[in-house]
Amino acid sequence: MKIGLTAIKPVLRVRRPHPTVRWRLALLYTVLFLICGAALLAITNDLFANFAFSGPKPDLGPSRNQPVTAAHVKIASALAFQRSVGLNRLRIESAIALGIMTVVSGVLGWVVAGRVLAPLRTITATAERISDTNLNERLAITGPRDELRVLADTIDRLLERLEAAFDAQRRFVANASHELRTPLAVMRTTLDVAIAKPGTVPPQTRELDADLRVDLDHADRLLESFLVLARAQSGRLGEQKPVALEPIVAAALRARADQIAAAQLSVKTRLAAVAVAGSATLLERMVENVIENAVRHNEAGGSIELTLEPFGKEVRLVIDSGGPLLEQSAVSQLAEPFKRLGEDRTGSQNGHGLGLSIVAAVVAAHDGRLRLHARAEGGLRVEIRLPAAVPELEGASR
Repeated sequence: MKIGLTAIKPVLRVRRPHPTVRWRLALLYTVLFLICGAALLAITNDLFANFAFSGPKPDLGPSRNQPVTAAHVKIASALAFQRSVGLNRLRIESAIALGIMTVVSGVLGWVVAGRVLAPLRTITATAERISDTNLNERLAITGPRDELRVLADTIDRLLERLEAAFDAQRRFVANASHELRTPLAVMRTTLDVAIAKPGTVPPQTRELDADLRVDLDHADRLLESFLVLARAQSGRLGEQKPVALEPIVAAALRARADQIAAAQLSVKTRLAAVAVAGSATLLERMVENVIENAVRHNEAGGSIELTLEPFGKEVRLVIDSGGPLLEQSAVSQLAEPFKRLGEDRTGSQNGHGLGLSIVAAVVAAHDGRLRLHARAEGGLRVEIRLPAAVPELEGASR
């Protein structure tokens, strides 16, 4: 018997209604109706008992004109019995009516609470859908200006301020990146002029020139990353057309063949002919960044596994790379700008912390999903899902 009760308890716990506001309001309506109904019926029964069933009582005592007879006693007993039966029947029928109306009030309370809370569900669904890529959406709740309407208008004004702040930030990043290109170009030109002067250039000057050019190249890559990030976060993809991902992945691997060979990495690929609709430039940058991240932050003699395959109505790109053990709580923050993990991710020359943030922005701009997982054996697993432009490109080409 104990085993049976233990097995039943989880089922009852699972089936228990979720304590939502709608449930609480419906229960409150039902309890208030039950209390008021019970009080009303108690008053009604008391009134009926004292007035409606209290007819003229026969005088059973001695009278000057008429003595008490057996007929008087019989009539008084019949009236008392009829009064008792009537009161009992009234109480039973009142209790039945109260039970029925309590159930009806509970159902009506559930329906009314749902209609009252309908704007709140609309607000919740819209707020969950709005992100930094579609801050231009508004709740736009119509109807009387009640508390829910005031709440919706307040959220709309908050979204307006957030949209203005995000747009200002993106414009600043884009404008600053453009403006900083000019002094960098001037500095590069100054170095060219200094090195090209007639006469022998001291070795110290050439060494300084090489170091400065490395820093300038790093600054150029950083500014380019800022521009790509600002473009991806703005959601302006330009002309969208089907883009085949397999050639992009293969080209990115070929471009880093020397780095892969120097680190003695083993690369395994399983690439299918799939395509997504979007910006070819941004998608190329997305693929290059995830592969660059897998190569740069891998360990000597490590491995890289790439899988590109159709996944229902989506295209899935999975990159498993080796490396040190990472914590999942910290890995989930890698998509934020300038976030790095581990000792090998803190050097200023080993990446600038924008690679995966650009990937996240490009994926979001294409209505996709990015998932980062810390592998149990060490390293990182990057999974990208994008809506497929052609569900089965390989099958269509045959």
